[in-house]
Amino acid sequence: AEPQTIAPVLTAYGEVKSRRTLDLRMASGGQVIELSPHFVEGGRVEAGDVLVRLNPSDARSTVQRLEADLTDAKAELEDAERALVLVQDELTAALAQSDLRKKALARQVDLQKRGVGTAAAVEAAELAMSSADQAVLVKRGALDQMRARNAQATTRLARAELALEDGQRRLDDTTLIAEFDGVLNSVTLVKGGLVSPNERLGQLIDKSDLEVAVRISTEQYSRLLNDQGELIQSPVMVLMDVLGTPLSAKATVVRDSGAVAEGQTGRLIFAAMKEPRGFKPGDFVRVEITEPAQNYVMKLPASALNAASEALLLGEDERLEVLKVKLVRRQGNDILVRARGLAGKEVVMEQTPVLGPGIKVKAVRTGADGPKIEEPAMVELAPERRAKLIAFIEANAYIPEDAKNRILGQLRQDKVPLRVVERIESRLGG
Repeated sequence: AEPQTIAPVLTAYGEVKSRRTLDLRMASGGQVIELSPHFVEGGRVEAGDVLVRLNPSDARSTVQRLEADLTDAKAELEDAERALVLVQDELTAALAQSDLRKKALARQVDLQKRGVGTAAAVEAAELAMSSADQAVLVKRGALDQMRARNAQATTRLARAELALEDGQRRLDDTTLIAEFDGVLNSVTLVKGGLVSPNERLGQLIDKSDLEVAVRISTEQYSRLLNDQGELIQSPVMVLMDVLGTPLSAKATVVRDSGAVAEGQTGRLIFAAMKEPRGFKPGDFVRVEITEPAQNYVMKLPASALNAASEALLLGEDERLEVLKVKLVRRQGNDILVRARGLAGKEVVMEQTPVLGPGIKVKAVRTGADGPKIEEPAMVELAPERRAKLIAFIEANAYIPEDAKNRILGQLRQDKVPLRVVERIESRLGG
């Protein structure tokens, strides 16, 4: 038993999901007149590609009518602006005329005071000034009317522009465009069919941006939190076995669910995948999450610990001693433990009912490097058997291309792993 710093690995299972999935729906209804050749199940599209186009005749006619209304509104506003300038000039002229009448009246009053003018002339000047003031009032009223007309023309122009934007948007809604690169799924449309508003035509999935949703226990979740209680970005390995050749991809824990779903327990965490070659949304995968490193732990076989968390040590005179240990983690067939006095001791790898403290034994040691790992069994294939296996793999359309190439590469070697041959033949029925 040697103290080490080991990062435990948490093994769980989850489902691959796409982080970007878009429902393809048409905002307006109509007849399909154009359909992209890639608008099929599994079709690959790029951002900006036209996927579906509906008959735009009605929407285009509406836009043309609204464009004509917008032209009328602009002409009305220009006419109102010209009329406003004209009335302003007329008011300026009326004010000038009123000023002249006031000066004429003042001159006649002055002449009358000096005995030169007559009362009739003064009265005539007063009447003329009154008429000039009345003309100013008329022009002021006309100016207010022109300003109101100008405001109405401006409002009409704004409404016409809004109506045209709405009509243009309805025309644009007759075309469905891909928002990002991806593949199509659940396609349910053919050319010439009728589409109703908001009808779902399929899904656009971004296969390059995948993540794994993994449900773990609350106790396991607590191991992935830092001192502030926040989820750490632990490295993750995503694995899926395909006919003996595993697919793998690296990932990183990015977030957890905001609440526990009804009828569920534990915690749901999400890991963003890096270069997810061969994986698709919906795959059921095994994930290995690397936990924070544990200091001063010793790695032992799981069979070295009994139900009371006790280990048997080889003591003096080759007699067994019992030691209570603290179980830190279980790692498959191994365990990580801590205990005082355990470091440097020899430990019984597998406890049996006949072993106990005080019993003298003869130790069978595995060596400093531990037990030797058996090499996988290899077999030589006859040409007919090899050809049959290769033909089966090449004809299987469900195996990802990179996995298929790896399996074919193994089958073409002089010696093939027995496990791979047995798996393929079990599917062949041989």
